[in-house]
Amino acid sequence: MKIDNVEVRVVTPRGERYTWSHDLPEQYMTITLVRIRTDEGAEGVAGVGNYTSFHYDRYTAETLRHLIPLLHGADPLLPEDLRFRLRPRVFPIPPAALAVVDIALWDLIGKIAKLPLYQLLGGTRHRILSYASTPLLPDVPSYLQFIDDLIEQGFRAIKFHTWCLPERDLELARAVRKHHPGQKVTFMLDVENNYDRKSALRVAQELEDLGFGWFEAPFPDFDLESYSELTRRVRIPILPSGNWIQDLPAFASALSRHAWSSARTDATVLGGITGARKALALVEAAGINCEIMSWGPTMISAANLHLMLSIPFCTYFEQAVPYDSYEFAMKDVIRTRSDGYVQAPQGPGLGVQLDWKAVEAATIYTFDSSSAT
Repeated sequence: MKIDNVEVRVVTPRGERYTWSHDLPEQYMTITLVRIRTDEGAEGVAGVGNYTSFHYDRYTAETLRHLIPLLHGADPLLPEDLRFRLRPRVFPIPPAALAVVDIALWDLIGKIAKLPLYQLLGGTRHRILSYASTPLLPDVPSYLQFIDDLIEQGFRAIKFHTWCLPERDLELARAVRKHHPGQKVTFMLDVENNYDRKSALRVAQELEDLGFGWFEAPFPDFDLESYSELTRRVRIPILPSGNWIQDLPAFASALSRHAWSSARTDATVLGGITGARKALALVEAAGINCEIMSWGPTMISAANLHLMLSIPFCTYFEQAVPYDSYEFAMKDVIRTRSDGYVQAPQGPGLGVQLDWKAVEAATIYTFDSSSAT
């Protein structure tokens, strides 16, 4: 079996745009899709998401233009060999470009094996608890109403993206706990790398007193000294964002510093399923959890869901809400059930199918391996 065509599409879902910080413009979501076909009719499909200010992203696709000729004629059942072929040489390559190829290969392998990916990866369970991951909302009353709606849908955990301003964020945290006392619902706070050490400590201490489940991304992930100091001084779990450390040696080095209470990454950050599995082995050896990100469009969520179902040391699936923006052009969706869990996709490979007519209608840029050179 040989790869005989690789198609790349830049897809731009329309609809409401969101942001996750007071100083971040509303974000344009772009989905870059890769479709790998073989001479025997097998096919693998994957996608990665980008979020950019003012306009849609094309840089992931342009990176792929220079990579996909290397796939022509290769054996798709050897993802590690192909990962080596595509490895960066002179300058770094955006990790999402490597990841989307790797995930598409694993989707193809799963389809050939007629197995969902989580089973192919050594599955440990068929479902996982979910938490709702919110956008930035206008004010505290809007959050409280949104929380009530989410709990009614079945969510038992909610993570807030907020203004990333300590006083306003704490105002929300206090109101949330007053509105929902006790521990029936777990709350978390993500502040998008926007705090300094003093404000991070103050917020972490109060979140601890309020019984929040974790405090995420007070600093950029690579600021390991700040993370180490904060982790030492509070009991509430401290997590990185998971977006900034994008290669395996740097990830291993960060783990060795014991800077975080739990690790955080995903398949699109560390080079696909192949790279993420290696990172997860390092996390397991370190004896901590890895709260894998699964935020974003369904194609990305599906890949990360299969990863977390293949290991026992991830607590939650991250469910991006409201649903509609993230389910664009999908025939299959991943949604939290009324019992608070997300169920494993049962189809082979990623187990989710695209609506290709909707994809084509929203495509702003496309090429394949025959036209890439």
